[in-house]
Amino acid sequence: MEIHEVRSSKDLKRFIKLPFRLYKGQPNWVPPLIYERKRHLDRKKNPFFEHAEAEYFLAVRDGDVVGRISAHIDHRLNEFHNNDWGLFGFFEADDDQEVADALFQAAENWNRNRKRDRMVGPFDFSTNHECGLLVDGYDLKPQILEFWHHPYYQGLIEKAGLAKVMDLYKWHLEIQDRAKILPVIFELAEKVESEHGVIVRRMRKKDFESEVRRFMEVYNAAWENNWGFVPLTDAELRDYAKQLKPLVDERWAWIAEKDGETAGAALTLLDWNEVLIDMNGRLFPIGWLKFLRGRNKIRHVRVFALGVKPEYQHTGVAAKFYVEHFDEAARNVAKSGEMGWILETNTAMNRGMEAMGGEIVKRYRLYEKLLRDGE
Repeated sequence: MEIHEVRSSKDLKRFIKLPFRLYKGQPNWVPPLIYERKRHLDRKKNPFFEHAEAEYFLAVRDGDVVGRISAHIDHRLNEFHNNDWGLFGFFEADDDQEVADALFQAAENWNRNRKRDRMVGPFDFSTNHECGLLVDGYDLKPQILEFWHHPYYQGLIEKAGLAKVMDLYKWHLEIQDRAKILPVIFELAEKVESEHGVIVRRMRKKDFESEVRRFMEVYNAAWENNWGFVPLTDAELRDYAKQLKPLVDERWAWIAEKDGETAGAALTLLDWNEVLIDMNGRLFPIGWLKFLRGRNKIRHVRVFALGVKPEYQHTGVAAKFYVEHFDEAARNVAKSGEMGWILETNTAMNRGMEAMGGEIVKRYRLYEKLLRDGE
């Protein structure tokens, strides 16, 4: 077996296609769109690389790809948190510890050579993208913009010398569980406009880039103290808006405003994985038609992000967003959803989910390995 860097379009294709072999026949794995993965990994097209660098590695045995991993540095993350983190991501491999050890050693060496004090992940490429290793909830299909992993990955990673640093929770909510919601949620929601002058409206797709900017105002203000948070650049914001627009349904996206100032935002996505699972990673020739026709058949949603600026967190805006979700579900074919991910250390949001009658159904784990002696 040998480890080598991705250096050609053929190598990149093998990097992207490996999971299609590893998960063949696995009913809970949802194939990613191949063109999207290719673009995401492209250093010239993904604006992440305006402030980052990365290397992609393949593990090859007897001519066959048996594993992959990335090593990368997000200089914007380092500057924002004043740290020296190195990162890894895109880990996939056969159930073979020799393969896993070699891949993690390659990623570790790459980060050590760049004077990183630790290696943290998996991130593909940051907390603004898919991240974490599934460690609980294997019986459930992943929702849009999240992973399903083989259960043996956890053992491979931990035996390779990495240790847990943070868990991310996914909460499940059902429309028929409305009676479980604590009455205080409805009381707070009713007072948002009458007592605090905050109006909650739906996002407007015809002005979507501006709406995403309003959302990012909230995102940067509400999440800036969170572990691993990194603010998006303007180029990333525009790219994010372009990528999200086809996925957004105006019925499931809200902005809270007071006197023209954005106070909060909630962005929920239809679970497009219910459609993508049958497309085998391709939009063409007939995948695009399946995608369009599938919208009205989606039965679940993912509450992708919900936040309130600190100065408005006493006004009940979050409660209003919660109630809006339940009201929309009552009118919609989507009757249940998942919230998150939410950091295990985010006490306020996790208590909010408990108050809504939610249940933790998935856990994604982030790992680290210290790279400097004595740390």
